[in-house]
Amino acid sequence: MPPIEDHPLRYELANELHARPFPSLSAPCTAAYLAIKQPHDAAKRDRAADLAHLTALLDRYGASHPQPGATHYSGQIGRHVLKWESHTEFVTYTVFTEGVSTRPFDPADFEVFPTDWLARSPGMRVTSALIRVTPWENKDRTREDTDQWFVSESVAVARVLDDAAVIVGDFRIDTAGHLRFSVNVAPGTGARRIGRIVQRLCEIETYKSMSMLGFARVREMGRQMGETDSQLSRLIGDMTGGAQPAEDTLQDLLRVSAELESLVAQSSFRFGATAAYEQIVNQRISVLREDRFEGRQTFAEFMMRRYEPAMRTVRATKERLDAMADRAMRAGELLRTRVDVERSAQNQALLESMDKRADLQLRLQRTVEGLSVVAISYYAVSLAGYLLYPLTGVLGLSKGMITAAVTLPVVGFVWWMVQRIRKKLH
Repeated sequence: MPPIEDHPLRYELANELHARPFPSLSAPCTAAYLAIKQPHDAAKRDRAADLAHLTALLDRYGASHPQPGATHYSGQIGRHVLKWESHTEFVTYTVFTEGVSTRPFDPADFEVFPTDWLARSPGMRVTSALIRVTPWENKDRTREDTDQWFVSESVAVARVLDDAAVIVGDFRIDTAGHLRFSVNVAPGTGARRIGRIVQRLCEIETYKSMSMLGFARVREMGRQMGETDSQLSRLIGDMTGGAQPAEDTLQDLLRVSAELESLVAQSSFRFGATAAYEQIVNQRISVLREDRFEGRQTFAEFMMRRYEPAMRTVRATKERLDAMADRAMRAGELLRTRVDVERSAQNQALLESMDKRADLQLRLQRTVEGLSVVAISYYAVSLAGYLLYPLTGVLGLSKGMITAAVTLPVVGFVWWMVQRIRKKLH
């Protein structure tokens, strides 16, 4: 019996689950993170340009190249370890370096990415971050570092993964253009667990930034949606009042509906992506299993206060846009029904007028038929008179008497012939 045949994608799909493992890190270490996105139509971008840009960086360090069409890469570049990933709309670079700089969050740590290489990037920076991973010392040292390195008004601090580490961040861009995160690792925390914490911090920041693009899109749409909503309300009011002809209102309503459909088409991808990114942010924070550190706000609380309102605005705008489109559609259907009813009434009136015209034409036709009987009879009597005049002497009658005698028979005969012809035509 031959062995069972495998689905052609079986191994590819199974290997995809293991294609992007968490990095293994030990404290102390530093992570420099960069996310790049094309400004427009990023989902349709030329991914070969992303691979070419990665290859240019690898060539700087004499490192091996990724496989053709690869969507992820991990390898040594000099004394650093590079992790590269290609996503639907963006690519990410994470460089891990053993040890930490003397100056906390030193911009020099980001110089692993050459300046001229950054300038030739096939996209724009969505976010970049420096993550400082150090061993846990004590609460006082963590409190001191937090107050010194981060903005106290927005800082978030939490114990994560059952006290495996204390993470700190304020989601603010420093003077060098990077965000800062600090990870204080408890003794005995494994290298893979440290890697998971760092990876999740990078993902939280990236997907938070990507989802905020939806909020930026909503702000751009606000004025146009307000104007369109006012026009739609005015047109619906015109429908109720009947101040404007229904067909004119229908044309204006179709124009507004087209504008709304254009807005829906232009924003549907961004709204969908924003919802997906928001879910990832919340899920990544949830799996960290946060516990409060000395009464400070956690990352979840920070997101609830600073991030969630923006996402609610995006959701509300999407619902408002969908509601406007539905309202325009219903108004259009009602107005089309009204126009159809008015046209049916006009057609009915036209048919009635046509019936009246047909009746008048029939009456006129019968009148003409009657006159034609008289005219034909007149000429027929005249001809019969000329035919019978020679018999006046034989019959002893005058011409007038003969003419009078043949008049009634001729008229009757002509009338009978006209009626016969009309019956044959009908």
